[in-house]
Amino acid sequence: MNPKLRRWRARGKTAVVTACVLSLCAGFFIVRKVRSAPSLPTAQAARKEFVDYVEVHGEIKALHSVMIVAPAGAGDMLILKISPTGTKVKKGEPVVEFDKSTLLQKLAQDKSALKSAEASIEQSSASAQLKEEQDQTDVMTSRFDVQSAKMDASKQEILSEIDGKKALLKVTDTEQKLMENDAKLDADRSSAKSDLASKLKLRDRAVFQVQQDETALESLTIHAPLDGTFTTLMHWEPTGEVPFKPGDRVFPGAGLAELPDNSTLRVSARVEEADRGRMKVGQSVTLRLDAIPDRTLQGKVDEISPTASMDFTGGWPFPRNFSLGVSISDTDSRVASGMSATARVAVDRVGDAIVIPVGAVFRKSGRAVAYVLQGSRFVETPIEVARRNSGEAMITKGISPGDRVALREPPEPE
Repeated sequence: MNPKLRRWRARGKTAVVTACVLSLCAGFFIVRKVRSAPSLPTAQAARKEFVDYVEVHGEIKALHSVMIVAPAGAGDMLILKISPTGTKVKKGEPVVEFDKSTLLQKLAQDKSALKSAEASIEQSSASAQLKEEQDQTDVMTSRFDVQSAKMDASKQEILSEIDGKKALLKVTDTEQKLMENDAKLDADRSSAKSDLASKLKLRDRAVFQVQQDETALESLTIHAPLDGTFTTLMHWEPTGEVPFKPGDRVFPGAGLAELPDNSTLRVSARVEEADRGRMKVGQSVTLRLDAIPDRTLQGKVDEISPTASMDFTGGWPFPRNFSLGVSISDTDSRVASGMSATARVAVDRVGDAIVIPVGAVFRKSGRAVAYVLQGSRFVETPIEVARRNSGEAMITKGISPGDRVALREPPEPE
């Protein structure tokens, strides 16, 4: 074999062996590096706007609500149906129904009385009509008799003196009879008119009573005056305070439920004195509702009390703090009065800041540090935290945008 060719083959084998050895070493080194890097959750430092906020807890309330009360004029009432608390109702839907059996019986009796009154009026009108016709006949007859008597009296010149006087007396008698019949006609007319007026009053009274019964009957079904979430009120029973339910008896005018106007919903909360000075009307608010975990709502601070007041819901001793009102900008049909809410009030904003999660900030030997991933290991790095909220921290020294920081403290090296 050519010596030159033999040398080339030897060099090729050596190169292949060297390449294999280098590959194995590189693989071993990479595996060691990967295995040496601790498995920890991380987050990336970002350059963005930092929002400093105060978090408060409150409740959804309505500025305006409508009270549902038991109707007046229906007597003692028994609830048959009432919507449970939390029911979403639409305007016009029945929300409370009372027992109608007693009122239906009274309505039947009053309608019967009305029919009797109308029948009595018809009977009186018919009787008065007959009497009117008879009286008018009597008056016409009397007038005819007067005319006949006068004609006979006009012949007294050709009659004997006795017959002439008789004719004059007859004229007087017929005129008297006419006067009596005229008077009787007027009296009967007045009597019929008075009797009819009396019976018309009875009829009108019966009509009014029937109308009252029908109105009261309609009022025994209460309809929702607006869209909203039905909230049943409480009342006292021997067992304690309980909400109204079917089977309860109520008196006229009793408050049964409340229907908040959903168009006026807002958040009502309390603010500690330390945070009061950082807040002002118009600040933006992010809202989270426990009952609607899949969505956040936006709002604005629209009211802050100028003076502190006693908070009777804050435990004993009652603290003094400030009331806070937040208007809700977004709409969601699921939002209802009574829901609890967490409000994050943006009290300040810093643009172009370096931000990391608060979970990536640790205390070590009295100073703030973060563990920055460098290659295969986390390096303890002193940092300066300018501001923080419950979720993020603004860093002014020690961290650069894009750095990955550990969210858990790395274990001590062995």
